[in-house]
Amino acid sequence: MRTVDVARRVGCSVQQVRNLERDGVLPPAARTPAGYRTYGEVHLQSALAHRALAAAVGPVEAKKIVRAFHQGPTSHALALLDAAHARLDTERAELGQAKEAAHTISREPIDDVRASDAMSISELAAALGVRPSTLRHWHTEVLVVPDRDPVRGTRRYTPAQVRDARIVHQLRKAGYRIAHLQALMPQLRRTRRLQDVDSVLAARDISITTRSRALLDGASALSAVLHLGRRTD
Repeated sequence: MRTVDVARRVGCSVQQVRNLERDGVLPPAARTPAGYRTYGEVHLQSALAHRALAAAVGPVEAKKIVRAFHQGPTSHALALLDAAHARLDTERAELGQAKEAAHTISREPIDDVRASDAMSISELAAALGVRPSTLRHWHTEVLVVPDRDPVRGTRRYTPAQVRDARIVHQLRKAGYRIAHLQALMPQLRRTRRLQDVDSVLAARDISITTRSRALLDGASALSAVLHLGRRTD
């Protein structure tokens, strides 16, 4: 195959194919007497593996994994792929926990509460299992804004604010970034709707599923790379 043939099959530019070869993602191409590159099936499968893995784990990690299938022991290459699967499995497990927790937390009653039900920053941090500095950061980012003690000026979290902190904590564990939560939490405080949290978690679920499928496609291409290279170490 010519460089342009690989590019068309993979859906990238000719220069990107050359870059992948330069970076060791593709094994060195053969050359014609005139100096033109020629590629085989192992080059195509390597490029397809990189494309899929880039969607699953990012381009930097994708290059690292595919290079390992060419350069390192097979056991090491497979370990890198196993680690990628494990990370997605962890994300999926944490997402499931976040769904359960957010569902429960969002339905907690907060009416008819007493001032004595408020928590200090140290009490809330201990309850959540986070550092007080984490709560201060959430305050700075306007995710959970506590009241202030009228005498000492220290942070005091009302039951409603405690619930917000618990939701933020679970969504952060599920992989949600501060920017996403900055858009969600004001809506949640205004509406108290469970579906607001559900929609965010559903989007995360779709993202994980999409990356899992891409990882599966990448693994299939890498299996072909191993077979074509007859790697047995």
